[in-house]
Amino acid sequence: MLQSIGLPQDEERVYRVLVRLGSATAPEVALHLDLDARAVGGLLGSLESGGIVSRDVGRAGAYVVAPPRLAFGPALAAGRHALEQAESTVAALADEYRRGAAGQERAGLLEVVTGAEAIRHRFEQIQYGARHELHALVTVEPAVVREDENEAEEQATGRGVRYRVVLEQAALDRPSTTAELSAALGRTQLVRVVEQVPCKLVVADRSTALMPLLRRDSSSADEEPTSVVVRAPGVVEALLTLFEAVWNSARPLLLSASGEVEAEPQTEGPDETDLLLLSLMLTGLTDRAVAARLGLGLRTVQRRLQRLMEVAEVSTRMQLGWHAFERGWVRR
Repeated sequence: MLQSIGLPQDEERVYRVLVRLGSATAPEVALHLDLDARAVGGLLGSLESGGIVSRDVGRAGAYVVAPPRLAFGPALAAGRHALEQAESTVAALADEYRRGAAGQERAGLLEVVTGAEAIRHRFEQIQYGARHELHALVTVEPAVVREDENEAEEQATGRGVRYRVVLEQAALDRPSTTAELSAALGRTQLVRVVEQVPCKLVVADRSTALMPLLRRDSSSADEEPTSVVVRAPGVVEALLTLFEAVWNSARPLLLSASGEVEAEPQTEGPDETDLLLLSLMLTGLTDRAVAARLGLGLRTVQRRLQRLMEVAEVSTRMQLGWHAFERGWVRR
Protein backbone atom coordinates (compact mmCIF):
# COMPACT_ATOMS: atom_id res chain seq x y z
CA MET A 1 0.00 0.00 0.00
CA LEU A 2 2.89 2.38 0.78
CA GLN A 3 4.80 1.65 -2.40
CA SER A 4 3.06 4.64 -4.00
CA ILE A 5 5.04 6.95 -1.68
CA GLY A 6 8.33 5.15 -2.20
CA LEU A 7 8.41 2.50 0.55
CA PRO A 8 9.36 -0.95 -0.86
CA GLN A 9 7.01 -3.82 -0.01
CA ASP A 10 9.50 -5.76 2.19
CA GLU A 11 10.32 -2.65 4.20
CA GLU A 12 6.61 -1.98 4.67
CA ARG A 13 6.13 -5.51 6.03
CA VAL A 14 8.93 -4.95 8.56
CA TYR A 15 7.46 -1.59 9.57
CA ARG A 16 4.00 -3.13 10.09
CA VAL A 17 5.45 -5.85 12.38
CA LEU A 18 7.19 -3.19 14.46
CA VAL A 19 3.93 -1.23 14.71
CA ARG A 20 2.25 -4.32 16.16
CA LEU A 21 5.11 -5.33 18.49
CA GLY A 22 6.13 -1.84 19.61
CA SER A 23 9.77 -2.85 19.95
CA ALA A 24 11.62 -5.80 18.40
CA THR A 25 15.03 -7.03 17.32
CA ALA A 26 15.90 -8.20 13.85
CA PRO A 27 15.59 -11.93 14.77
CA GLU A 28 12.18 -11.29 16.38
CA VAL A 29 10.89 -9.49 13.27
CA ALA A 30 12.36 -12.24 11.08
CA LEU A 31 10.47 -14.86 13.09
CA HIS A 32 7.16 -13.08 12.45
CA LEU A 33 7.83 -12.72 8.73
CA ASP A 34 9.50 -16.10 8.23
CA LEU A 35 12.54 -14.36 6.76
CA ASP A 36 16.30 -14.57 7.30
CA ALA A 37 17.40 -12.45 10.27
CA ARG A 38 20.31 -11.03 8.27
CA ALA A 39 17.96 -9.87 5.50
CA VAL A 40 15.64 -8.28 8.07
CA GLY A 41 18.63 -6.52 9.59
CA GLY A 42 19.38 -4.95 6.22
CA LEU A 43 15.77 -3.82 5.86
CA LEU A 44 15.81 -2.29 9.33
CA GLY A 45 19.04 -0.46 8.48
CA SER A 46 17.41 0.99 5.38
CA LEU A 47 14.35 2.06 7.37
CA GLU A 48 16.60 3.62 10.02
CA SER A 49 18.54 5.63 7.47
CA GLY A 50 15.24 6.96 6.15
CA GLY A 51 14.13 8.05 9.61
CA ILE A 52 11.21 5.61 9.61
CA VAL A 53 12.49 3.49 12.54
CA SER A 54 15.03 4.20 15.27
CA ARG A 55 16.97 2.32 17.93
CA ASP A 56 15.17 1.48 21.16
CA VAL A 57 17.30 3.24 23.83
CA GLY A 58 15.85 1.01 26.51
CA ARG A 59 16.65 -2.31 24.85
CA ALA A 60 19.87 -3.28 23.11
CA GLY A 61 19.53 -4.33 19.46
CA ALA A 62 15.85 -3.47 19.30
CA TYR A 63 14.06 -1.01 17.04
CA VAL A 64 10.95 1.13 17.40
CA VAL A 65 8.94 2.90 14.72
CA ALA A 66 8.67 6.61 14.20
CA PRO A 67 5.03 7.82 14.39
CA PRO A 68 3.43 7.15 10.97
CA ARG A 69 2.37 10.78 10.38
CA LEU A 70 5.90 11.94 11.17
CA ALA A 71 7.56 9.14 9.17
CA PHE A 72 5.46 9.44 6.00
CA GLY A 73 4.16 13.00 6.21
CA PRO A 74 6.93 14.50 4.01
CA ALA A 75 6.43 11.83 1.31
CA LEU A 76 2.66 12.39 1.33
CA ALA A 77 3.12 16.14 1.07
CA ALA A 78 5.55 15.71 -1.82
CA GLY A 79 3.09 13.36 -3.54
CA ARG A 80 0.24 15.84 -3.14
CA HIS A 81 2.43 18.63 -4.48
CA ALA A 82 3.42 16.54 -7.52
CA LEU A 83 -0.23 15.63 -8.14
CA GLU A 84 -1.30 19.30 -7.91
CA GLN A 85 1.43 20.23 -10.38
CA ALA A 86 0.28 17.48 -12.75
CA GLU A 87 -3.35 18.65 -12.46
CA SER A 88 -2.28 22.23 -13.24
CA THR A 89 -0.32 21.02 -16.26
CA VAL A 90 -3.28 18.96 -17.55
CA ALA A 91 -5.63 21.94 -17.06
CA ALA A 92 -3.25 24.19 -19.00
CA LEU A 93 -2.95 21.62 -21.78
CA ALA A 94 -6.76 21.28 -21.90
CA ASP A 95 -7.12 25.06 -22.29
CA GLU A 96 -4.51 25.07 -25.03
CA TYR A 97 -6.24 22.15 -26.74
CA ARG A 98 -9.61 23.92 -26.63
CA ARG A 99 -8.11 27.09 -28.11
CA GLY A 100 -6.47 25.08 -30.89
CA ALA A 101 -9.54 22.96 -31.46
CA ALA A 102 -11.80 26.01 -31.77
CA GLY A 103 -10.24 26.82 -35.12
CA GLN A 104 -10.10 23.18 -36.22
CA GLU A 105 -13.56 22.05 -35.10
CA ARG A 106 -14.72 21.11 -38.56
CA ALA A 107 -11.49 19.28 -39.36
CA GLY A 108 -11.95 17.16 -36.20
CA LEU A 109 -15.31 15.87 -37.38
CA LEU A 110 -13.54 13.43 -39.73
CA GLU A 111 -10.34 11.56 -38.93
CA VAL A 112 -8.58 9.26 -41.40
CA VAL A 113 -6.89 6.24 -39.81
CA THR A 114 -4.42 4.22 -41.89
CA GLY A 115 -2.91 0.83 -41.10
CA ALA A 116 -4.27 -2.26 -39.37
CA GLU A 117 -2.64 -1.52 -36.03
CA ALA A 118 -3.93 2.07 -35.94
CA ILE A 119 -7.45 0.95 -36.86
CA ARG A 120 -7.35 -1.79 -34.22
CA HIS A 121 -6.29 0.76 -31.60
CA ARG A 122 -9.04 3.23 -32.58
CA PHE A 123 -11.68 0.44 -32.58
CA GLU A 124 -10.67 -0.57 -29.04
CA GLN A 125 -10.75 3.08 -27.93
CA ILE A 126 -14.29 3.48 -29.26
CA GLN A 127 -15.47 0.39 -27.36
CA TYR A 128 -13.66 1.28 -24.14
CA GLY A 129 -15.17 4.76 -24.35
CA ALA A 130 -18.74 3.61 -25.07
CA ARG A 131 -21.14 4.28 -22.22
CA HIS A 132 -24.60 3.24 -23.41
CA GLU A 133 -24.83 1.42 -26.75
CA LEU A 134 -22.86 0.22 -29.73
CA HIS A 135 -24.15 -0.70 -33.22
CA ALA A 136 -22.08 -2.74 -35.66
CA LEU A 137 -22.28 -4.16 -39.16
CA VAL A 138 -19.86 -7.08 -39.64
CA THR A 139 -18.78 -8.39 -43.06
CA VAL A 140 -17.31 -11.75 -44.01
CA GLU A 141 -13.97 -10.17 -44.91
CA PRO A 142 -11.11 -10.69 -42.43
CA ALA A 143 -11.46 -8.14 -39.67
CA VAL A 144 -8.66 -5.91 -38.44
CA VAL A 145 -9.55 -7.05 -34.93
CA ARG A 146 -9.90 -10.81 -34.59
CA GLU A 147 -12.83 -12.05 -32.55
CA ASP A 148 -10.64 -13.80 -29.97
CA GLU A 149 -8.61 -10.61 -29.37
CA ASN A 150 -11.50 -8.28 -28.69
CA GLU A 151 -11.35 -7.95 -24.90
CA ALA A 152 -12.82 -4.46 -25.12
CA GLU A 153 -16.18 -5.98 -26.12
CA GLU A 154 -16.31 -8.14 -22.98
CA GLN A 155 -15.47 -5.19 -20.77
CA ALA A 156 -18.03 -2.95 -22.48
CA THR A 157 -20.88 -5.44 -22.08
CA GLY A 158 -19.76 -6.06 -18.52
CA ARG A 159 -20.37 -2.42 -17.62
CA GLY A 160 -23.78 -2.40 -19.33
CA VAL A 161 -23.09 -1.23 -22.88
CA ARG A 162 -25.87 -2.58 -25.13
CA TYR A 163 -24.64 -4.18 -28.37
CA ARG A 164 -26.70 -4.59 -31.56
CA VAL A 165 -24.80 -6.43 -34.29
CA VAL A 166 -25.75 -7.45 -37.83
CA LEU A 167 -23.56 -10.22 -39.21
CA GLU A 168 -23.10 -11.14 -42.86
CA GLN A 169 -24.42 -14.65 -43.59
CA ALA A 170 -21.13 -15.97 -44.98
CA ALA A 171 -19.33 -14.94 -41.78
CA LEU A 172 -21.07 -17.83 -40.01
CA ASP A 173 -18.80 -20.20 -41.93
CA ARG A 174 -15.66 -18.90 -40.23
CA PRO A 175 -14.32 -21.54 -37.76
CA SER A 176 -14.24 -19.22 -34.74
CA THR A 177 -17.59 -17.55 -35.37
CA THR A 178 -19.84 -20.06 -33.56
CA ALA A 179 -17.90 -19.89 -30.30
CA GLU A 180 -17.68 -16.11 -30.43
CA LEU A 181 -21.38 -15.71 -31.19
CA SER A 182 -22.30 -18.09 -28.38
CA ALA A 183 -20.27 -15.93 -26.00
CA ALA A 184 -21.82 -12.74 -27.40
CA LEU A 185 -25.39 -14.05 -27.11
CA GLY A 186 -24.56 -15.26 -23.61
CA ARG A 187 -23.62 -11.67 -22.75
CA THR A 188 -27.15 -10.64 -23.84
CA GLN A 189 -25.95 -9.00 -27.03
CA LEU A 190 -28.52 -8.75 -29.81
CA VAL A 191 -27.20 -10.31 -33.01
CA ARG A 192 -28.92 -10.65 -36.38
CA VAL A 193 -27.82 -12.10 -39.71
CA VAL A 194 -28.43 -10.87 -43.25
CA GLU A 195 -27.31 -12.08 -46.66
CA GLN A 196 -24.95 -9.13 -47.16
CA VAL A 197 -24.19 -5.92 -45.29
CA PRO A 198 -23.26 -2.80 -47.28
CA CYS A 199 -20.04 -2.11 -45.34
CA LYS A 200 -18.28 -2.58 -42.02
CA LEU A 201 -19.54 -0.07 -39.49
CA VAL A 202 -19.31 0.67 -35.78
CA VAL A 203 -21.29 3.46 -34.09
CA ALA A 204 -20.86 4.21 -30.38
CA ASP A 205 -23.39 6.17 -28.34
CA ARG A 206 -24.87 7.70 -31.51
CA SER A 207 -21.95 10.15 -31.60
CA THR A 208 -18.88 8.42 -33.06
CA ALA A 209 -18.64 6.07 -36.03
CA LEU A 210 -15.81 4.01 -37.54
CA MET A 211 -16.04 2.69 -41.08
CA PRO A 212 -13.75 1.78 -44.03
CA LEU A 213 -12.80 4.66 -46.29
CA LEU A 214 -12.57 2.48 -49.41
CA ARG A 215 -15.30 0.36 -50.97
CA ARG A 216 -15.05 -3.33 -50.18
CA ASP A 217 -14.34 -4.15 -53.85
CA SER A 218 -11.75 -1.40 -54.43
CA SER A 219 -8.90 -2.42 -52.12
CA SER A 220 -6.11 -4.82 -52.99
CA ALA A 221 -4.28 -7.30 -50.77
CA ASP A 222 -1.11 -5.14 -50.84
CA GLU A 223 -2.91 -1.92 -49.87
CA GLU A 224 -2.97 -0.81 -46.26
CA PRO A 225 -6.48 -0.71 -44.79
CA THR A 226 -7.83 2.80 -44.29
CA SER A 227 -10.80 3.80 -42.16
CA VAL A 228 -12.42 7.04 -41.13
CA VAL A 229 -13.65 8.10 -37.69
CA VAL A 230 -16.79 10.21 -38.06
CA ARG A 231 -18.01 12.64 -35.40
CA ALA A 232 -20.14 14.91 -37.59
CA PRO A 233 -23.66 14.59 -36.12
CA GLY A 234 -25.45 14.64 -39.48
CA VAL A 235 -23.23 11.93 -40.97
CA VAL A 236 -23.46 9.76 -37.84
CA GLU A 237 -27.25 10.04 -37.96
CA ALA A 238 -27.26 8.95 -41.61
CA LEU A 239 -25.07 5.95 -40.76
CA LEU A 240 -27.45 5.01 -37.95
CA THR A 241 -30.35 5.18 -40.40
CA LEU A 242 -28.41 2.79 -42.65
CA PHE A 243 -27.82 0.46 -39.71
CA GLU A 244 -31.51 0.44 -38.74
CA ALA A 245 -32.52 -0.39 -42.31
CA VAL A 246 -30.14 -3.37 -42.36
CA TRP A 247 -31.19 -4.40 -38.84
CA ASN A 248 -34.89 -4.42 -39.73
CA SER A 249 -34.26 -6.66 -42.74
CA ALA A 250 -32.09 -9.15 -40.80
CA ARG A 251 -33.07 -12.31 -38.94
CA PRO A 252 -32.25 -12.75 -35.23
CA LEU A 253 -29.55 -15.25 -34.28
CA LEU A 254 -30.63 -17.59 -31.49
CA LEU A 255 -28.66 -19.70 -29.04
CA SER A 256 -30.23 -23.16 -28.80
CA ALA A 257 -30.36 -25.26 -25.66
CA SER A 258 -27.44 -27.32 -27.01
CA GLY A 259 -25.31 -24.19 -27.41
CA GLU A 260 -25.60 -24.04 -31.19
CA VAL A 261 -26.08 -20.69 -32.92
CA GLU A 262 -28.88 -20.63 -35.49
CA ALA A 263 -30.77 -18.00 -37.44
CA GLU A 264 -34.44 -17.63 -36.67
CA PRO A 265 -36.52 -19.07 -39.54
CA GLN A 266 -37.48 -16.40 -42.06
CA THR A 267 -41.24 -16.77 -42.29
CA GLU A 268 -43.96 -14.19 -42.78
CA GLY A 269 -46.32 -15.74 -40.25
CA PRO A 270 -45.81 -17.77 -37.09
CA ASP A 271 -44.27 -21.24 -37.30
CA GLU A 272 -45.35 -24.25 -35.23
CA THR A 273 -43.23 -23.21 -32.24
CA ASP A 274 -44.68 -19.68 -32.39
CA LEU A 275 -48.24 -21.04 -32.33
CA LEU A 276 -47.51 -23.23 -29.32
CA LEU A 277 -45.77 -20.31 -27.63
CA LEU A 278 -48.81 -18.09 -28.21
CA SER A 279 -51.17 -20.69 -26.83
CA LEU A 280 -49.13 -21.05 -23.65
CA MET A 281 -48.80 -17.30 -23.27
CA LEU A 282 -52.56 -16.84 -23.56
CA THR A 283 -53.11 -19.29 -20.71
CA GLY A 284 -51.37 -16.78 -18.44
CA LEU A 285 -47.98 -18.46 -18.13
CA THR A 286 -44.94 -16.23 -17.61
CA ASP A 287 -42.21 -16.00 -20.25
CA ARG A 288 -39.94 -18.11 -18.04
CA ALA A 289 -42.61 -20.81 -17.64
CA VAL A 290 -43.26 -20.84 -21.40
CA ALA A 291 -39.52 -21.20 -22.05
CA ALA A 292 -39.35 -24.15 -19.65
CA ARG A 293 -42.36 -25.87 -21.28
CA LEU A 294 -40.88 -25.48 -24.79
CA GLY A 295 -37.27 -26.18 -23.87
CA LEU A 296 -36.21 -22.75 -25.14
CA GLY A 297 -34.14 -19.99 -23.62
CA LEU A 298 -35.94 -17.07 -22.01
CA ARG A 299 -34.44 -14.60 -24.50
CA THR A 300 -35.50 -16.82 -27.39
CA VAL A 301 -39.12 -16.73 -26.20
CA GLN A 302 -38.98 -12.95 -25.80
CA ARG A 303 -37.44 -12.48 -29.25
CA ARG A 304 -40.10 -14.68 -30.87
CA LEU A 305 -42.86 -12.70 -29.16
CA GLN A 306 -41.29 -9.46 -30.32
CA ARG A 307 -41.16 -10.74 -33.90
CA LEU A 308 -44.81 -11.82 -33.74
CA MET A 309 -45.75 -8.33 -32.54
CA GLU A 310 -43.86 -6.88 -35.52
CA VAL A 311 -45.64 -9.25 -37.93
CA ALA A 312 -49.02 -8.38 -36.38
CA GLU A 313 -48.06 -4.68 -36.36
CA VAL A 314 -49.01 -4.24 -32.71
CA SER A 315 -47.18 -2.75 -29.75
CA THR A 316 -48.54 -4.68 -26.76
CA ARG A 317 -49.03 -8.32 -25.88
CA MET A 318 -52.71 -7.74 -25.22
CA GLN A 319 -53.08 -6.55 -28.81
CA LEU A 320 -51.04 -9.54 -29.98
CA GLY A 321 -53.47 -11.91 -28.25
CA TRP A 322 -56.45 -10.26 -29.94
CA HIS A 323 -54.76 -10.40 -33.36
CA ALA A 324 -53.81 -14.04 -32.78
CA PHE A 325 -57.52 -14.91 -32.47
CA GLU A 326 -58.53 -12.64 -35.35
CA ARG A 327 -55.97 -14.17 -37.70
CA GLY A 328 -56.72 -17.74 -36.67
CA TRP A 329 -53.30 -18.37 -35.17
CA VAL A 330 -54.94 -19.79 -32.02
CA ARG A 331 -58.41 -21.09 -31.14
CA ARG A 332 -60.54 -20.98 -28.00
